Amino acid sequence: MDNITSLFKKNGLSITDGRKKILSYFLNSEGALTHADVEKNAGEHFDRVTVYRTLQTFVDKGIIHQIPTTDNSILYALCKDDCGAGHHHDDHVHFICEECEKTICLDGVMVPQVKLPRGFKPRHSEMVVKGICDDCK
Repeated sequence: MDNITSLFKKNGLSITDGRKKILSYFLNSEGALTHADVEKNAGEHFDRVTVYRTLQTFVDKGIIHQIPTTDNSILYALCKDDCGAGHHHDDHVHFICEECEKTICLDGVMVPQVKLPRGFKPRHSEMVVKGICDDCK
């Protein structure tokens, strides 16, 4: 719990039991999580609004990041250490296993730079690769 407490203090967040349990669930989980995963499995009953607000706070502070999905739902995963409030540096590829449906951050595989036409300015790039993970092969 010391890691969790120091992360909250570093980000200027008040330390609540709910926030600690939700962050602990992320730290102990493999791959990305849905809102429903957190709501059901974070260790106690949380209402939808509490989970949503906590997840959004963690995104805003650079603790977790959002991952795009093909069905327009949102997945969440822990950020790297150099992310901060309003400054995500999670320009890595996300892998979705077509067998187990787990979404995995590929921290060592960066989203390639795309050369855009003159006058276009990129703000954010995302890349998702689908296939079979190492556990399911």
